[in-house]
Amino acid sequence: MAKLRIRPGLSPEPEESADLLYAKFMSGLADPTRLRIVRFLIDGPRSVGEIVEHLGMSQSRVSNHLACLKWCGYVDTERQGRSIIYRITDRRIRKILELAQAVVGENAAHIAACTRIDLEA
Repeated sequence: MAKLRIRPGLSPEPEESADLLYAKFMSGLADPTRLRIVRFLIDGPRSVGEIVEHLGMSQSRVSNHLACLKWCGYVDTERQGRSIIYRITDRRIRKILELAQAVVGENAAHIAACTRIDLEA
């Protein structure tokens, strides 16, 4: 596996290992709502209103997830008039999702039967 490279000025706390950073990154996509948001944004920038409508959730709940995604670097924002537009920050996120979809497709029965990982808890 390639070495972890951290941009200047964004270094983690000394006790945060590369494994912890990878785990935190993957956790951002582990939440079903955040994953749905990222998948929706893969097709192009969207306003908060469009995201809320697509998900059928309250604006406050969606905004909370968007704040998490922005803080961790998955999405970025741009103001257009009175609207805030969200977009994916890095096109490699699309590739991550495509690879995950392929792996899930090949292992769907095993993943569905897994009792060790419970996202409902």
